[in-house]
Parts: sequence; C-alpha cells; structure tokens
Amino acid sequence: MIHSIPSARPFVATHAPLNEAVSVWNLHAKLGEGPVWSEAEQAFYFVDILSRTLHRYSPSDGKTLTLHVPRRPTFIVPKQDGGLLCGMEDGLYLCDPSVGEVVPIMPVEQDNARTRLNDAHVDGAGRLWFGTMDDGEELPLGSLYTLEDDLSLRQHHTGYTISNGPAVSPDCQTLYHCESALGLIYAFDILPDGTLAPPRIFAEIEEGAPDGLTIDSAGTLWVGIWGGHRLERFAPDGTRLAPVPIPASNVTKAAFGGDDLRTVFVTTACKGLSVAEREDEPLNGAVFCFRVETPGMPQGLMMLPA
Repeated sequence: MIHSIPSARPFVATHAPLNEAVSVWNLHAKLGEGPVWSEAEQAFYFVDILSRTLHRYSPSDGKTLTLHVPRRPTFIVPKQDGGLLCGMEDGLYLCDPSVGEVVPIMPVEQDNARTRLNDAHVDGAGRLWFGTMDDGEELPLGSLYTLEDDLSLRQHHTGYTISNGPAVSPDCQTLYHCESALGLIYAFDILPDGTLAPPRIFAEIEEGAPDGLTIDSAGTLWVGIWGGHRLERFAPDGTRLAPVPIPASNVTKAAFGGDDLRTVFVTTACKGLSVAEREDEPLNGAVFCFRVETPGMPQGLMMLPA
C-alpha cells in the first residue's frame, strides 16, 4: 500500500547554515534507519523497521511517499538498473516503490529464528555489505556478509549481538563495522581477493552506542549515536573530531546527498523512550537535514546479475 503524505517541508540548501540540524519531517518513526540518497530521483529513502514502512523524501519540494511492506525492512539501496534492493528481517527483496511491489530474492539465515538482517552499505564497486543480529539483542549470533556476483553470500566476521554500519573508505581499502552492544567500531583491511583481514578496534563510544556509519570524501567516519543526541566524527587515523548535535536522543544514521553531496540527512527513532521522554523531546523519530563543507561519497549502486 502506498501513501503520499504532505507532512514534510522542503530543505533549501542555499539558506542552511553549516552543521546545524533542522527537522524536515517529524513522522515520529519508531525505528528510523538506513538513509540513502538516490541520485537518479534526487530523493532520500529510509526505513522504519518497527512500523514496516519504506519512506521517500524529496528535499526540493518536501514531497513524501510511504510504502507499507509485509515484513520489517532494515535497509534499502538503489540498484544500478533502477529500482531498489531492500533488506528485510528474513532476507533480500527487490522493491518497486512506484507500484508498491516487493519480490523476494533470497532468504538469509533461515535456519536461525533468532537473527534478522540489520544495516547495509553498497561500496563503489557495487558490492553489498550487510550484517545480521540477534533480534532479542542478547546473544552474539550475528555476522557480516557480502552478496557475491553469483548471488551467493560470503560470511566475513561473526559474533555480533547488534551489528551496525557497515561503511567502506573512499580508497576501498578499509571497512568499518560496529558492534553496538559493546560500543565498539571495528576497522578491517580489505584484501585483494575481497576477504577481510582480522578486525582492529578503531573507536569506542562511551556515552551512548554507535549505530549506523557513513563516510565523507575526506575519509571522515560519521557515526550515529543511539542515546547520545549527536553524530560523532572520526578522522581516518582514529582522531575524534567535533561531534554534530542532533535534537533527538536516538540518532541512528546519516547519509550524504543533494546536488553537491553536501546535504546530510539523518534518521532518528522513538524506540525505547518513555512517554515523558517523548514529550520532553518531541523530535525523536524525526528526519533532520544540515549542510557541511566536505561532500560525501557518491552512493554506490547495487549490481545484480541478469
């Protein structure tokens, strides 16, 4: 079912100050996640996992579209030949938002009823990286995968309670991935054969937990901080840079977009907050935008075999 809801407002990039987040769509998302920029449509897509919805927001005119899906969606990425690839709790799906259709491609970890898919990233080579996690957020049952050219899955790293990220550096030499349950961000060297070297701890988050990751063209890692009211930023050498405050507690992930890739789009969540906390911070679950000096990386386009 498709809904068009004129409840958002445009984001005028030319009038926006740097690093000052403004709410553009207060849809009170239960678990807003997975923001991604579609260059072809000049629009942002994201998911609300717990509401089982996919959302599209056009910054130029504020128009929105909401698609209800049968399972919990966890990420959404553009495909090279048009359309979208969507991760849902139990596997990978093709999605055509223009007609409201989702078609299964392959199940993931169907033999484990406790796990579900979570965050994902398409690198510059069109390769999909994604993680799984324990749906109960208690046991280290999740793994990090890539979807290979023959539609097989390659498992790279295991033992995640809440996997998050992932993101690949501009030179495609380093992959970053989170274990949110431990507050850790790992870095992996990407080897020539596409496998990963053993992980090293890149950063540790103490106030809040690391959620989704994205990287700008200078290699700076941007980290959504769950329970932290901010986006953390780290230089490629691990130096902590000044964070960007967000007027919502549960900051889940950022994405770069716009004509010049200098508009940052941020998702947040209401999950886990009391009624009083929601009243005190009414922008939890809203979508935010702000401008930056350094552009992001062009969004990788998922390539699937014919």
